[in-house]
This record gives sequence, structure tokens and C-alpha cells, in this order.
Amino acid sequence: MLTAGIPEVSMRVAIPAPLHDAALVNLAAAGFLLLSLACAVFAPELFWPLLVATAASSVIFLAFRFTPAFTAAWLLVTAASLEMTAADLIGHDAFQPTIAVVKGLGIGLAIVAALRYGPRLDKFNPAFAWLAMFVGGLAHGLRPGLTPLDSLRSLVGSVAPFAFGFSNLSRRWCQAIIRAACWAPLTSVAGGAMLDAAGLRPLFVNSGGYRLAGLGHPAFLASICQTAVYACLIEMYRHGRRRDFLLAGANLLLLLLTGARAPLSYALAVCGLSLVLVRSPAFAPRHRLLLFLACATALPVAAALVLGLVPTDLGAMRAFHVLTTDLGNLSGRQLLWPDFERAAAESPWLGWGVGAGNVIIPPGDPVVALLQTWAAHNEYLRVAVEGGQLGRALLVAMMLLWVRQHTAPLCRSDRTIMRLVFIAFAAHAVTDNLLISTPACVLFGFAVAVFARGRFEAQDGHGNAPAGAAAFIAERAAAQGRQGAMRLAGRRGTTILRGLRASGR
Repeated sequence: MLTAGIPEVSMRVAIPAPLHDAALVNLAAAGFLLLSLACAVFAPELFWPLLVATAASSVIFLAFRFTPAFTAAWLLVTAASLEMTAADLIGHDAFQPTIAVVKGLGIGLAIVAALRYGPRLDKFNPAFAWLAMFVGGLAHGLRPGLTPLDSLRSLVGSVAPFAFGFSNLSRRWCQAIIRAACWAPLTSVAGGAMLDAAGLRPLFVNSGGYRLAGLGHPAFLASICQTAVYACLIEMYRHGRRRDFLLAGANLLLLLLTGARAPLSYALAVCGLSLVLVRSPAFAPRHRLLLFLACATALPVAAALVLGLVPTDLGAMRAFHVLTTDLGNLSGRQLLWPDFERAAAESPWLGWGVGAGNVIIPPGDPVVALLQTWAAHNEYLRVAVEGGQLGRALLVAMMLLWVRQHTAPLCRSDRTIMRLVFIAFAAHAVTDNLLISTPACVLFGFAVAVFARGRFEAQDGHGNAPAGAAAFIAERAAAQGRQGAMRLAGRRGTTILRGLRASGR
């Protein structure tokens, strides 16, 4: 054949990016500068608006050029829960605007990502369920006290965590987001420690015992730590690196110090089930056995500390206090639920519109003064209020289909861990606000990155093997010989080795 010996050529066409042309960028900058100088001389009232527009255009260009770095930075800022810091340092009036800015930047970056990498139809994206509930609420009639503008703002905040699902993304973007998720709790705690050292805001807050808060709230930091543990677990099973294991341990320790029982319980459950159920060539059984033995050795010491058999000051920490005295306490959530149950019963099918959960309990209610919150702390109940039985069923169905669709092409370890993560998420949603808080952007941003990376690997033809498995098998092949590596890796390793041999690697 005439084509014999000719290497296969990828059909993927490189699309030129004119915005990367240095000459065009310099020309645009010079044009903006000249226009600003002209406005300063002939129309001073237009100088500052034009200057702001110039700065915004520059930031948008940089975000387009360095989308992974900008998105990773946004994820770290979102994980810090700066709305809490702003409320403490500036005033409570800064709380909602800070959330709006953070989520608005996330949606803006999602649009930039879609422009750079290309849009995609994420047909089971839960954002469609929120849109349907918004339309249903307007058709039915909104809850008294909820305006259409308020409902629209809540809709934007609800779809923000899922916005990146509508972009094709890139491998570099995925890796940057997963890495940022691993490090997010440590950056938040480091920032909180600096504010504490400056005397501006304490690192630990006293709420039924001392709790680690970082830059935000202990409950929010706990959710970020959960996501970080999951991200480290994913990477540990893919690559078997010691640093991922150490980082997972550090995030678990921070999670313990937040004093949040449910997040810690679900994170430990996902880790434990993963160690039992998930196999990976990069994380050998003997390594998992050593981890089990280390945990078993630490249990008696931990039990002695928790039960007070060893005299310490750990009782001042909420994490140890609730384990010994208030393990079954719901922290007042049962006082919030009756009002939401009544509101859901008044409009059982279509609900009261997206955002109605914010007006069920008025801010001056004694329950709010006691618990310092008017949120439902039960996502199933809140969604029943906002979207009725139909909206809740639609959201749950879309979430199930979305997770199933995107986990199917993942490698075995990623697929099992991510499904365990969302099972834990579904159970955790009974007692916490997991869809409306800013940590939801971190969790679902991480999930979208894992899903997209798995999609790229499936397109490469080895979607059932971790990205690190090929390198792992090749390394063992060099050390032990081809047959030993094939026995170690099994059938999938054989396929990868053949691919490596064919490509000349």
C-alpha cells in the first residue's frame, strides 16, 4: 500500500488565535492609550469610564490567554469564603455583594472558557432543572416577599456552580483546577493565620467550642476540606505519590479542627470505602494495608484523647466536645424545618420560585436570633419549597443522570471514588446547605475537571486506565522486564504497553 509506513496524522485542526498575536495586542493597547489621552483633553468626563473599560478589557484578555491560571485563582478565592471576612471587617452589608461578585466572576470565567475551548451541550446539567424551577415559579406566582429580580439573582447563584460544564475545557485547565482544590484549605487557613497575627480576625471561633475558621466560616471550611480530601484521594489512586497522601492527611486534620461532624463523617466514609473497593496499579494493596495498620494503631490513642483518659485541653475544641457529649445533636436544625415544611405544603407541586427559601423565616424571627441563620439546612426541603415536588424530582433526576453520564468514561478508580462522593453528597444534603453556598462552586468545579479529564482520556483510547498508569507500567517494565509489568498491570496494562511500543515510547 502507498500509505504503509506513513505515521497517522491527527485530524484535529489547530485554530489560530488572533488574540495571541503580540502586534495586535500592542496595537489595541496603543489605541486605548491614545483614546484615553484624547478624552482627558477634550472630554474629561469620559476619561475614568474609558480607563475602567480599558482595565476590564485587559483583564478579560489575560483571562482568555491564561484561563487555567485565572480559574484556579478564582477557585482559591471562592474556597476562602471571603464573604465572611468582608462581613467581619467591613460590615454585614458586604456579605451578599461579595457572594455576587465571586459567583459572577465564576460565570464570567465559564463564558471565557467556552469562548476559548469551545462550547458543549451538557444535556443533563442540573442548571436546566434550576431554570425550569425559575420558570415554574414565575408561572405559579412567587412567595410574598420574593421579587422577580430576587428570584433571578438566586437563579444565577444556583447555576453558577455548574457553569463550567458547558465548555469543552482542556487538560491543563482540568489539572489546574484539581490541584487548586487540593490546596484550597491550606491557603484559606494560611490567610486566616495572617489576619489573626495582624489582630484583624481570629483564626479560631468559639461556637460550642473552638473551631478552625480560616478566612471564612468553620462549616464552609469543612466543605472545602471535604472536596480537597476527595481531590487528593483521586490523585493518590492515579499516581501513588506520597505528597498526595500527605496532603490528604493534612486536609483531614483541618477538617477535624473545624468541628463539623457530618463533613468529617462523610469524608472518612468515602476514604474508607475507597480503600476497600478501589484497585489501582499506582496504589498497591500492600500500601493500602499499611494505611489500614497506621489508622488502627492511631485509633486507641485517639479514643484515649477523646474520652478524656489522657488529661489534655482538647475538650475546648468543638470536634472533641461533640464526640463525647453532643454527637446526636442537630445544632438547632429541627427548629428551622417546620416553617419550611408548612411553606412546601402550601404549594406542593410547583413551589414558590427559586430564592423562596430566603424569605420563609423572616430575619427578625427568634429562631434566627438563636441560630444566627434562616437557611433551611436541608436541601431537599429547600428545593421542595422553591420548586415543589416536580422541581425537586427534576433536580434529583438531572443530578443522577449527570453524574452517571460523566462518570461512565472515567477510569475505574476515578469512577468509583466520584460516585461515592456524590452518594455522600446526597446523604449530606439532608442536614446542610450544599447547593447555595460558595463551597458548592469548589466541589462542582472540581467534579467538572475530573469529568472533562476522563473525557479526554476516553478520546485517547485509554479511558479505563488512569493517566498515571501508563507511566507507572512503563517504569515497572524497564525495571522488571516486559512480562513482569504485564502480569502486574493485567489486561489493561497489556493494552497500554502495546500502545507504548507502537508509538516508540
